[in-house]
Amino acid sequence: MMRYDLVIYGGTSAGIVAAVQARRMGLRVIIIEPTSRIGGLSSGGLGDTDFGNKETIGGISLEFYKHVGQKYGQDLAQWKFEPKIALAIFQDWIEEHNIEVLFEERLDQSNGVILTANRIQAIRMESGKEIMGSMFMDAGYEGDLMKAAGVTYTTGREANALYGERYNGIQTGNALKNQLPVGIDPYRIKGDRTSGLLPGVNADAGGQDGEGDHRVQAYCYRMCLTDNPDNRIMIERPTDYDDSEYELMFRAMACGQSEFFKLVPVPNGKTDSNNNSGMSTDYIGFNYNYPEADYEARKRIAFAHEMYQRGLIWTLQNHPRTPVEVRNFYKEWGLPKDEFLDNGHWTPQLYIRESRRMVSSTVMNENHIVLRTPVVDSVGMGSYTMDSHNTQRYVSTDGYVVNEGDVQIKLDAPYSISYGSIVPKEEECMNLFVPVCLSTSHIAYGTIRMEPVFMVLGQSAATAAALAIEKDISIQHVDYSALRKRLLEDGQVL
Repeated sequence: MMRYDLVIYGGTSAGIVAAVQARRMGLRVIIIEPTSRIGGLSSGGLGDTDFGNKETIGGISLEFYKHVGQKYGQDLAQWKFEPKIALAIFQDWIEEHNIEVLFEERLDQSNGVILTANRIQAIRMESGKEIMGSMFMDAGYEGDLMKAAGVTYTTGREANALYGERYNGIQTGNALKNQLPVGIDPYRIKGDRTSGLLPGVNADAGGQDGEGDHRVQAYCYRMCLTDNPDNRIMIERPTDYDDSEYELMFRAMACGQSEFFKLVPVPNGKTDSNNNSGMSTDYIGFNYNYPEADYEARKRIAFAHEMYQRGLIWTLQNHPRTPVEVRNFYKEWGLPKDEFLDNGHWTPQLYIRESRRMVSSTVMNENHIVLRTPVVDSVGMGSYTMDSHNTQRYVSTDGYVVNEGDVQIKLDAPYSISYGSIVPKEEECMNLFVPVCLSTSHIAYGTIRMEPVFMVLGQSAATAAALAIEKDISIQHVDYSALRKRLLEDGQVL
């Protein structure tokens, strides 16, 4: 059985940065990546960085964006980049720091953690491989290791009353951005209630504003596209294509919607194409089961998202019900030949905007984000808008289809993120860090869940792991003054 100082489950940007920091502090570290590709979203199509206030990004996270600039021949940090550039930087770091990576090894979801009291001794893969460690980190987007370790977590949206928030739970009144045009009939046959509702449309919002529910904000793929014919593969009509799935889009077109996703330029004639407008790349309402699903069910959900988006592109480019001006706008865009070579040029990384969230002794919530509640043990900062994408579609009291859940609340100032939010309660686990599925409310996660912040928190977690090993103590008992001192020495912004 292999043994390490720090075992990191998840080769996301957070996991890689944590490994780099661990190696710089002299730890023996391993990354276990369930897929064949490292970097998560940062190498998976999200090349238009959501950074908020750049001054809050420091440490190895800032190093990454400076390396991006260097790859493009610049001295300054660059925040827009191609997926292959991010992948190259992460691969460079793996080689430079001699970091061991196990690819295509998934945690045994039924019996994956070997515990003695509240300490993880080892984790077990589906292959039967066991990896021992002094410290462990769940750096995945789903929180699988956290769950397997018996750490308390939640999914969905909390009621506002739970943490004294305003923008959590059901939000029909605040769902203004990415809203559908007014006047869309909700029934399969217009005006005929007996024909049933269109796919993905609920009869009502499921409760009053501010009430909690099980719903998860929508996922999509951040599509890397190009209009360069020398580097382009057009997206074909999916085999199981059914244009009835796009009836809502046709009706949105008829009611005036003309833009269906953003084409944000990144270098070399490519895009990071993301959800935009009421009907777009977000597959709203079809991801609720993802957080708790097993691997095969997640694979099916991810595939459904891919087929929906491929069908969306084909429909915008080719369908006779798509207005000519819309077809002309989108017709030149296809997949780059020089990206995602081992996955048919489509990104393998679904944008899991939210899955499980730990519930620890500190739950970052709206009050911390807007500075009503102070944070005294900062391990990084956030500054991006409180950003939740839509979670559902339903029939309004006026009888039309509307979206619900898209909440965009800009912040007046950056905020600090608590060390207590990346470590479980000590009685649950004394040697597991959770820097990605950290302890936050739904709406607070909407601002924290940005790739630069995940990298920051990964570095801070690895630093704390080294200090805990040095003193032979639980991670909850790490001396914050010593942690703060080392983080500042290493360029973190607190």
